[in-house]
Amino acid sequence: MRRRTLMVGAPILAAAPARGQPVTLRLGTATPGGGFPIYGEAFVAAVRAEDPALEIEAVNTKGSTENVPMLEAGRLDIALVQGEVAHEALSGIGRPPANLKALTAMYATAGMFVVRGDSSFRSIDDLKGKPIAWGAAGSGLVILGRYVMDGLGLDAAKDFQPVYLERAADGPAMVLDGRVAALWGGGAGWPGFKAVTAQGGRFIAPSTQEIQHILARHAFLKPISQPAGSYPGQSEAIPSVGSWSFVMARPGLDDAVVTRLAKALHQAEAKPSVQLAETTVKNTLAAATPSMLHSSVLAYYRQAGLAP
Repeated sequence: MRRRTLMVGAPILAAAPARGQPVTLRLGTATPGGGFPIYGEAFVAAVRAEDPALEIEAVNTKGSTENVPMLEAGRLDIALVQGEVAHEALSGIGRPPANLKALTAMYATAGMFVVRGDSSFRSIDDLKGKPIAWGAAGSGLVILGRYVMDGLGLDAAKDFQPVYLERAADGPAMVLDGRVAALWGGGAGWPGFKAVTAQGGRFIAPSTQEIQHILARHAFLKPISQPAGSYPGQSEAIPSVGSWSFVMARPGLDDAVVTRLAKALHQAEAKPSVQLAETTVKNTLAAATPSMLHSSVLAYYRQAGLAP
């Protein structure tokens, strides 16, 4: 997979060629060491295998909070956007509503903390006042953490000692050497969790009662469980809360190209990969409302008999 740094002020791509002809797209991911670049690599490979004329260049960005304005400005064609960031952007929370549409659901993210195995911390209350690595500054995981803590009557920036990372990859080492008490994160195969649990780390998630409090305060969040065996040493499922992340498209992206992407991703379901295991038509229809889903994606689903 080819990667390159996106230059500020890069020109908007010319109008896309007709269906089936070569076209190049820019895909915004996040900082190295996080889950988005790994997912992006698998996404590019899956689309290329089904439609080689669709050339996708993965671009490392600061994460979801940068991807949204870059999509709006036409500096990215498609981008990975964490659920809470998508919710705020589309709902116009703290900003005008974004004119962005979802191409597909990526995966569900159950937010939780990872700590060292020899740590004395057992609950979220135990972590209050302690240094916590909330993630890279532009990551949607930071926003998920903010909502989850707010649902418990806590302020992620005030009731803890917040640490925001330059790169997502920096977090695991900070847990393992004791610079932070815990690392916040989520998602299947998330590299930060893999690195810490491989060294005997364990998870701290909201309790059943805490989950109820969070969902009562923030109804857009969903109960999500991290399946058993997702990480080294994780023998049981871990209930938590979170949301679905999405691949979003910039305004004006050619409808024929969107249809090709939808078709390629649907065909890729027959060749499942670990990273794209939850990227399915079924999950997309369940996670995205019809108004949120790109009209060309929905049209393809209906034409293929996948949606009513």
